[in-house]
Amino acid sequence: MYNKLQYISQGNTIEKQLYNIHQALDAGCDWIQMRFKNQTAKDTFALAEAVKFLCEEYLANFIVNDDLHLAELIAADGVHLGLTDMKIDEARAILGNTKIIGGTANTFEDIQNHAKNGADYIGLGPFRFTNTKEKLSPILGLSGYFEILQKMKKNKITIPVFAIGGITLKDINPLMETGIYGIAVSGLITESDEKEKLIQQLNEKLYAKVIV
Repeated sequence: MYNKLQYISQGNTIEKQLYNIHQALDAGCDWIQMRFKNQTAKDTFALAEAVKFLCEEYLANFIVNDDLHLAELIAADGVHLGLTDMKIDEARAILGNTKIIGGTANTFEDIQNHAKNGADYIGLGPFRFTNTKEKLSPILGLSGYFEILQKMKKNKITIPVFAIGGITLKDINPLMETGIYGIAVSGLITESDEKEKLIQQLNEKLYAKVIV
């Protein structure tokens, strides 16, 4: 199955992105989602090529955020699509069945649609307010996750759900108790002075047996 910890890259330049991604990989993160917004196609392609090389070196999964055609062009492991991006079934028709396709969700209905259209995993959020993303969807909190995960169980939808949005180390245990599969974080890892220790602590909590 998929890694329970996803790192979403940060940085406004190719150099900063590569530094942050390399640091995360070095510290033991093995799922990278490259998020490089509002940049030129040339710079985005150059970064993607370099990240792909790094991820291959570290045997990590490499997912491109939003840009399906770039993911296809450089043969990334997959793509993550937002609510306003290309539809999941259209992406699947282009990428085929061997690539990973993730979809952003804010409601149970979003998850239903993504699951029906062939998504491999869901990024459900935001958990709380975060500066990482513009135009934030309504905040879910623990109760929001619990409610949505219960509806999934009732409707026998088993797609892996990753919590996202302002998550800290102390949030992991209560979040896992809602039934989520894993977490996607950005600033938590980028801003840490002890990345290796942090990733080890996150994984310990994520892979601990949860009694629900």
